[in-house]
Amino acid sequence: MNVVQNRPLVIGHRGAAGEAPENTLASFALAVKQGADGVELDVHLSADGELIVCHDPTVNRTTDGAGVIADQTVEQLRRLDAGRWFDEKYAGEHVPTLEEVFRLIPPEVMINVEIKCPYSARLQMRLFELLKLYDRLEETVVSSFNHKILHSLQAAEPALKVGLLYDANLVDHRRMAELSGMNVYSLHPYHLLIDPEDAADATAHGLQVYPFTVNDEGQMHRAVKAGMSGIITDYPARLRSLLERLT
Repeated sequence: MNVVQNRPLVIGHRGAAGEAPENTLASFALAVKQGADGVELDVHLSADGELIVCHDPTVNRTTDGAGVIADQTVEQLRRLDAGRWFDEKYAGEHVPTLEEVFRLIPPEVMINVEIKCPYSARLQMRLFELLKLYDRLEETVVSSFNHKILHSLQAAEPALKVGLLYDANLVDHRRMAELSGMNVYSLHPYHLLIDPEDAADATAHGLQVYPFTVNDEGQMHRAVKAGMSGIITDYPARLRSLLERLT
């Protein structure tokens, strides 16, 4: 008997960040190899206007370099090693651009781009350039904890799919989306701060619900039973295995 009525999407957090250096091409490739339906990543704007895939505003934690991304050019960032800190076998991995990820990831795999940097005309221009150039508008969800950034981006491109990131168990999750002034595609709550009833209400009204970051198998099982639309995890293979056992 199939106990998963609506199988959730497997969304690799920063690729397969539990098994490869986060936000690198190696990590995204591993997530796809493990059967992820989508990948999540973070972007900052470089000094020369390129979208750089990195979680932190600095490269200190995830590379052998230092400094603020916004103060460095793509050429400077490319010199850094973004893999050796995780494991010697990943030595030589570089800090990728969003364009490189678009080139790598198959078109049918959803990409969740989380905006980490402040809004700017350069950010908007480059993001839309890439979405158009690689025909990614339909298969990309742009999320942020800064909902004003999403509002500005969707005002410029109404077809943009936006996802609201938040870290609170709200009285009414769906109403937050309705009151945002946007055509919200998805909710991205912290996974322990949304109840099954909230998820059911949101999905019944056309919203996708993608909780983050679910790594423990027991918590994965809870999220599946709660009817989440997708589950963001550092371990796509672990979640895929669980879903196969539940089918």
